[in-house]
Amino acid sequence: MAKQVQLDANGKRKFSIRDSVAYAAGDLGCNMSFALKGTMALFWTQVMGLSLWYSLLLVIVQVWDAINDPLIGTIIDSDRRHYKRNKFLSYIWFGSIGLIVGGALCFLPFPGAPLWAKIVIFIAGYVVWDAFYTIANVPYGSLLSLISKEPADRASLSAWRSIGSMVGNMLPMVILPFIIYEEDGVTLNGNMVFVAALIMGVLGFICFQFMIRNTEIRVEEEIKVGEEQPKFNVFEALKNFCLNRPAVGATLAAMGMFIGMQGAATAVSVVFQTYFQNAQISGIVQMFSMIPILVFTPLARKMVTKYGKKELSVIGAICSICGGLALFIITPDNTALDLVFYVIAQLIYSLGLGIYSTVSWAMMGDAIDYNEWKTGKREEGVVYSLHSFFRKLAQGIGPAFALVIMSWLGYVNNDINEAGEAYINVEKFIGTQVPINLRVLVAALFLVAAVMQFVGLALVYNLDKKTLEKMNAELAERHVAAEAVEVAENA
Repeated sequence: MAKQVQLDANGKRKFSIRDSVAYAAGDLGCNMSFALKGTMALFWTQVMGLSLWYSLLLVIVQVWDAINDPLIGTIIDSDRRHYKRNKFLSYIWFGSIGLIVGGALCFLPFPGAPLWAKIVIFIAGYVVWDAFYTIANVPYGSLLSLISKEPADRASLSAWRSIGSMVGNMLPMVILPFIIYEEDGVTLNGNMVFVAALIMGVLGFICFQFMIRNTEIRVEEEIKVGEEQPKFNVFEALKNFCLNRPAVGATLAAMGMFIGMQGAATAVSVVFQTYFQNAQISGIVQMFSMIPILVFTPLARKMVTKYGKKELSVIGAICSICGGLALFIITPDNTALDLVFYVIAQLIYSLGLGIYSTVSWAMMGDAIDYNEWKTGKREEGVVYSLHSFFRKLAQGIGPAFALVIMSWLGYVNNDINEAGEAYINVEKFIGTQVPINLRVLVAALFLVAAVMQFVGLALVYNLDKKTLEKMNAELAERHVAAEAVEVAENA
């Protein structure tokens, strides 16, 4: 006999582990595609030979993000059509299909193409991928505030999203190095990167389908067809976002994390190629740094209930600062010992990151509620899309900034490809000062990320446990009053 589904007072399926696992699958799907972004710098510098051209192009395509993210967010917010299940889920379904194609377009392996063709391939591929990623990711982030309005449930969703993100990063992180590198553990195989991108896109689509089929929307506004809707003002929405301290603080922390960590990821790959001289173990080493996140995630719900999201995340930022400082301990004459120091420092750093990451998305859900509390408008799509835009801007600035610094430290074109163009041959750096310079750069970038997280969470984000309880209580009163007025009008 099939187990009877338990319903809440509104006739919706009660919140359970099923919701958390389904939500985690969504971020797993996103990261099946997004995790490959860390390989872009290596692919376009070491295979396609763009070198510093890549840094410039990466910043340029972020202009598309400036239009893409808020535009799609406003389209979603102003969409008043009826959907079979939910408009957010419908957008996610469409975006997940496009990611299969978009992800692969970013890694078309034509190293012999002329420079102008490479530029066109990169920009076109990135724009297509980014558009579909936004179509899937913006409504996915907005779903958290609609699945449940209970703080503990949101903390659980955020924690499980972190698990989905972590698994989505770990799988490519561990498996891809064994697929995309040659047997020497140093040389990148461009054709295999393209194949891997296709596979990741298909796996992401499967994850999204699982999420869509197992998501229950419990907080949904009624769409009144035929009734005139208030005109959407994008400039007012932008102003509201800038006045939304929780959204700004959480966004600053996320930007710090991505500027430092995405930049560091670019340098780390080269460090394992030239300093540790084994890129294939890079994923395994980085996987160990995920252990603290796995340990903390099951405790997140209870600790959030007891201490509060802001309070926990600030402690996490301080812990990450300590880990970032520890990364400066290097022993270039003994790389085996250095690898041990590196792993230990990463464990400390990741403990702090694990504390923050498990509550970061719940903090954005609260920021959406804060927008409603202060302005009377929820604007889920706009608040989340602007947050997503600044995150993605940081994801572009980080690697571009890191590559510029890496060039100053000696990571420049040092060989000629089949088309007679200069490209980066990492084997020629082995045994020089360049790997040591990059090893120090990695530590500096991680430290910058931790400091920016602390500033955003401790000094800007203002929804501590007490304030959050007050906000939720007042919003609940407003909703009850609004429902009473609606009932009276319809009587």
